[in-house]
Amino acid sequence: MHRASRQSPKVLFLIAIAVLFLMPAGRAWAQDNYEIQVYGSETVAPRTTMVELHSNFTANGSKALPGSPYTAEGTYPTNHAEHETVEITQGITSWSEVGFYIFTSAHEGQGWQWVGDHIRPRVRVPDSWHWPVGVSLSTEVGYQRARFSPDTWSLEIRPIVDKQVGRWYWAVNPALERSFHGPSVSDGVEFSPGAKVSYNFSKAIAGGLEYYGAFGRISNFAPAREQEQQFFPAVDLNLSPKWEVNFGVGVGVTASTDHLIVKGIVGRRFDWPHRMRAR
Repeated sequence: MHRASRQSPKVLFLIAIAVLFLMPAGRAWAQDNYEIQVYGSETVAPRTTMVELHSNFTANGSKALPGSPYTAEGTYPTNHAEHETVEITQGITSWSEVGFYIFTSAHEGQGWQWVGDHIRPRVRVPDSWHWPVGVSLSTEVGYQRARFSPDTWSLEIRPIVDKQVGRWYWAVNPALERSFHGPSVSDGVEFSPGAKVSYNFSKAIAGGLEYYGAFGRISNFAPAREQEQQFFPAVDLNLSPKWEVNFGVGVGVTASTDHLIVKGIVGRRFDWPHRMRAR
């Protein structure tokens, strides 16, 4: 009985991977100026809630057509838009968590608006497996209003691999995406990788470079001018085990990418003690 209980995390993890990869993939709209982050493999501990605020301002982005409040795609422009996202993540077990997102946007003449919501379950390889790198698998599904994204329902599958080597840290997120309601449905599965390299200058400060891309359908990448490519020099502040702080400035290097974005992430962990048994 004891042996079976030790094997259960491994069995459940493999089942979760199989289920996620058999599901139709979806477009990672959440990364489009709302939640700009390269994920690490760690999950939130059980009986712990992580609350994060993602604040992103697009200093130079898409613009509306002359005489219209919308772009050629029929969406609100991103130029000078402020996006605020609340992310709440609850640890389930030592190797799993569930996250929930609330997306909002503010733009001159529009005021604050609710954009959509996503839910994101994630599982990781338990420490007891002793893998040489951290590995986890995230899936994110949700809805966004058509005025902010022509693809209103989407789902993403995001493998995550990372490693700390001395003062250096790296992470790769080779995400697979697909819309299942909107004009991008016919594009099938798309490839949108993310990556990060950083260096710990001290116990409190790490700096590095984050990369975000969208190459188009995985079977036939889009021409370079139609791809999205962004680079974010970024800083992480390790002020306390309970706090997470990240900020950076992103530069888009293709015509299809918003050209200048300022982003910040502030997160706080809340631990919930065991309930005391009634005597």
